[in-house]
Amino acid sequence: MTDQPAEITDVLRDGILWITFNRPGARNALTFGMYDRLAEICTRMPTDGTVRAVVISGAGGKAFAAGTDMTQFRAFETPQDALDYEQQIDAVLDAVERCPVPTIAAINGACTGGGGSIAAACDIRIASASLKFGFPIARTLGNCLAAGNLARLSELIGAGRVREIIFTARLIEADEALTTGLVSEILPDEDALMARATELADKIGSMAPLTLRATKEALRRNRSALPVDDSDLIVSCYMSNDFRIGMEAFLAKRKPVWIGK
Repeated sequence: MTDQPAEITDVLRDGILWITFNRPGARNALTFGMYDRLAEICTRMPTDGTVRAVVISGAGGKAFAAGTDMTQFRAFETPQDALDYEQQIDAVLDAVERCPVPTIAAINGACTGGGGSIAAACDIRIASASLKFGFPIARTLGNCLAAGNLARLSELIGAGRVREIIFTARLIEADEALTTGLVSEILPDEDALMARATELADKIGSMAPLTLRATKEALRRNRSALPVDDSDLIVSCYMSNDFRIGMEAFLAKRKPVWIGK
């Protein structure tokens, strides 16, 4: 028995499943257990009409999810640790994409790293005006995104912009996110965002489920038609001295000094 609140919650209300990342004190940084739980929820999603749509959001008013909890990377010692991690992330994102009902990411505040990847794997993204989206790994950690993750992001906002935001470690804000098609709507604040998420989920959930399911799966197959072996790239980053330097500097709240090794 424990009195600790669940790090990820799922509540069904009127046919809408509300999934919430629930570590507000850590800006909803994602633990491995949270990733696994999200994948489990999506994989076991009923198709009998009890769930018509899914809305994913973050608790606390400041972040959707601020990436993977970096303390977990301290246990990485071998190339297989890095490959297993990226395979786990890929499996989670695949589970979100394969979820048989429509998924909506309702993004308030920071949506970075793994949080950004999850939002990108959803069918629709809407956000509040406080949105900050990106992958500042070239500044903070020195790791990399797997090829499948990059392909998903490139499909949304174009390979050139993906390259630019990773190279500069900048975050996309609300107006740019709307202009580039990263999100379909910007709402003024979190209350308006969640009200719109409810309205949108109700509308989408009333549509022909087989049409939606077939469309989701066909689009997923189109993008995944050409598998890419990126294991050497993953190992080169996660097993580097720079990765250790970046991780410890981030956790100590200091600027890393990269050595390129």
